[in-house]
Amino acid sequence: MKINSLVLIITLLSFSSIFSQEKPKLLRDTLDNAVDLSYFLTKKNGVLPIVIPITEPAVGYGAIGGGLYFIPKKDTKQPSDIVALAGGITTNGTWVAGGGYVGFWKEDRIRYRGVAGYGEITMDYYGVGNRPINMSMDAFLFLQQANFRLGKSDFFLGVKYQLSKITIPLFEDSDIVDPIDFDLINSGVALIAEYDNLNNFLSPTKGLRVHLSYDQNLEFLGSDKNWGKAIFFTHLYAPVNEKWIPALRLEASLATGDTPFYAKPFVSLRGVPMLRYQGDLVLLAETEQLYNITSRWGILGFTGLGAAYKSIDNLKSDELVWNAGGGVRYLIARALGLKMGADIARGPEDWAFYVVIGTSWLK
Repeated sequence: MKINSLVLIITLLSFSSIFSQEKPKLLRDTLDNAVDLSYFLTKKNGVLPIVIPITEPAVGYGAIGGGLYFIPKKDTKQPSDIVALAGGITTNGTWVAGGGYVGFWKEDRIRYRGVAGYGEITMDYYGVGNRPINMSMDAFLFLQQANFRLGKSDFFLGVKYQLSKITIPLFEDSDIVDPIDFDLINSGVALIAEYDNLNNFLSPTKGLRVHLSYDQNLEFLGSDKNWGKAIFFTHLYAPVNEKWIPALRLEASLATGDTPFYAKPFVSLRGVPMLRYQGDLVLLAETEQLYNITSRWGILGFTGLGAAYKSIDNLKSDELVWNAGGGVRYLIARALGLKMGADIARGPEDWAFYVVIGTSWLK
């Protein structure tokens, strides 16, 4: 895929002229006079309008438009709640719309996440050898999750409920797929265990997050199939000094039961199309090296390896998947620790371009 001339567009309504020089500038930081959204988002309860290009190789070029609404806490040390509404469309006919809420309640003793959305998604599916097959699906998703802090520690236990309705028209070589997968309701619960002492939810620069969960879809909850997925990942940020911040990501996903073909784990690395490398078991590792040139601007490099195993009984991967690339970051909201930027990545097949809000490893 060639990199298109799509760029990140942030629509900032400049109200600065309304204020006198003695009052805080709405879109400037009083410390360094740099462009900064902290005051607008935390003091004025502002909505951050965004238009972000979609450059995911699996669905083509496009854009997502929407807004992020930050709800600050009285204690400024506590993370703000975030409400998001967005919709997007790509050149291959894919479109999505939805919204979500991320909440940090009871002085961060409860972490809540709720998402609902619908979309019509068209992408290349590589389930038959290495030959891509064009596939479309209508998808509805509803998710509710809550993690509870154990005492004053950094350990959390949580539960999640997820409902999805997937409808897929027949496509070439459809006979290789279980017919029930073409019109399927998935309904299940998950148990979650986490350790999280990251210094920032959106753009961490120090700390460790370790996640282990098991998601089981159950017929008695309305699912058409009994199947599940175990997920483990860890994100480590270990700054050498204020300028150099190495980070490491390790991840493993395991499918259990009669998993739908589109829900099997896949290698998720920048530069690698979604669903390109699938299997019952996926393992990957990625490192990211951020170097802060100034207090606002930073550059980074990243590389990773992943493998998809068709069966847990035969741990033989057809191909070792790799990625490599680099990018830039800008601290757009100092009070929130929020960074934005763009990455260019190379995978086994081609190049890809990504716009990033927060961390690329956000889950």
